[in-house]
Amino acid sequence: MARPMPSTPLLDQLESGPWPSFVTGLKRLAQVKDKPYADMMKDLLGQLELSYETRKGYWKGGVASVFGYGGGVIPRFSEVAEQFPASKEFHTLRVMPPAGMHYSTDLLRQMCDIWEKHGSGLIAFHGQSGDIMFQGTSTSNLQGAFDALNEIGFDLGGAGPAVRTSMACVGSARCEQSCFDEQRAMRGLVNAVLDDMHRPSLPYKFKFKVSGCANDCVNATHRSDFAVIGTWRDDMQVNQAEIKNYLAKNGRKWMIDQVITMCPTNALSLNDDDTLGVDNKSCVRCMHCLNVMTKALKPGKDRGVSVLVGGKRTLKIGDLMGTVVVPFMKLETDEDFDQLIELGQKVIEFFAENALEHERTGEMIERIGLVSFLDGLGLEIDPNMISHPRTNSYVRMDDWDDQVAMWNARKQAPRAAAE
Repeated sequence: MARPMPSTPLLDQLESGPWPSFVTGLKRLAQVKDKPYADMMKDLLGQLELSYETRKGYWKGGVASVFGYGGGVIPRFSEVAEQFPASKEFHTLRVMPPAGMHYSTDLLRQMCDIWEKHGSGLIAFHGQSGDIMFQGTSTSNLQGAFDALNEIGFDLGGAGPAVRTSMACVGSARCEQSCFDEQRAMRGLVNAVLDDMHRPSLPYKFKFKVSGCANDCVNATHRSDFAVIGTWRDDMQVNQAEIKNYLAKNGRKWMIDQVITMCPTNALSLNDDDTLGVDNKSCVRCMHCLNVMTKALKPGKDRGVSVLVGGKRTLKIGDLMGTVVVPFMKLETDEDFDQLIELGQKVIEFFAENALEHERTGEMIERIGLVSFLDGLGLEIDPNMISHPRTNSYVRMDDWDDQVAMWNARKQAPRAAAE
């Protein structure tokens, strides 16, 4: 006999606002007739209403997995299973999305069919780390759900102290700001470390994220341990004819207010002949002017990536932005991508050997120092890695000339090779 819909006066209030509510979605799934997951969703609503009444969560962890995997499943067991037996188990499968988040409508229908058969029908696109979240199934249905998803080409993402699900922006597939092949970079990095994703053995979680430019549409800089950000090292491409079109359409005041004065390093100027002047040495690739005048401005032709390590959300020492460890790396040939993948593996190995339990990469770097981290990876120190100017006025200057000469030599070597 089907279970009745529970009374949910507190949850009902969440549907009264101007925005769509997740409660509406849960109720819709609970009211679908002749579906095995309807009772599960009814009891889920009942337990959630209880949590709102008592201000206490009733989910506990445990062990739930599929054959050959130590991660990818978030186990949830109810502490009030006697009261809500249909939702006594409500596990979540974390599934890796395709690079760039590309789906066909047929593929989406197949995924929905699989989860209606093996789970609650509740799917979230995408979790905070990019996962496709198949939410709500029993321990007995986990393996069947995974096998069906695996048959259509999907793999479990990370859970626990492991390499987590990675993300790449749509990038070169459709974005004019893209500076490299984001999908290839992401797949290469993930495929090289699948063991660390499927079998958790790290001090804590580790995330890759790949963005094609500094717009950073997947929040790589501040939400991933290893961020790959597209950039360029030559001059920005400027179409002066299009600059004049923007001026004719919007006026000089708009150009000055919305473009020139918005540049964080004052690298832009508007000339008397209505052309745009760019001080490329001062440009920090913030992308604002390119976003505002996409037809007139483009990334330079000498494109590649910057690699940042250590971004994360709040944990032990607060939020951290990624620290530059490779200011520029070309990413075009097979050898270039192999170099990036090798660096990613080195960072994970160093993290595994040197981090404390429940410590993210950024916190490890804060503890041991950036110099020690770079030395462990065999990377040279670079001025672009400085996050804040020194405040101590006492500085040794006896070897400055030698250091400047070394820096200039390194800076000129790639350009000489390219010429």
